[in-house]
Amino acid sequence: MSVVFVLLITLTVRAQNKPVQFEELKALQTIEPRPVVVLIRTDWCKYCHAMQNTMLSNPKISLLLRNKFYTVYLNAEEKKNIFFAGREFKFKSGVNELAGELATVNGRISYPTLCILNTKNEIIYQYGGFLSVKAMEYALKKIGSAAY
Repeated sequence: MSVVFVLLITLTVRAQNKPVQFEELKALQTIEPRPVVVLIRTDWCKYCHAMQNTMLSNPKISLLLRNKFYTVYLNAEEKKNIFFAGREFKFKSGVNELAGELATVNGRISYPTLCILNTKNEIIYQYGGFLSVKAMEYALKKIGSAAY
């Protein structure tokens, strides 16, 4: 009975599109290199919540993310320091420095921003604003099929 229970829990956890923290990426990339999808968002942005909900609940998007990418949700107003890619990013002037680097498009930060990094932590895709399901699926399929 306990073996069945453990198996069900394992399958349930595996079926979910579980986001990771930036600090976990180095170890994960060592085990299985994948591009990283970063949703830069804020707590007050309704479009950010809608995009995050799409990423979690849309079956096609969720499947692509689970099978091809690591996913990180970054609150741009995160006050704790974030350690990523050998650097420490701090909260300054109302925004975390990492959010500023990843969400700046044409000199401006907008929320939400979808940013995709290759396995070397270089930005390979960046879109500031709300992405429709169709546009998100297209981008994820295109990038997910490329070799990184």
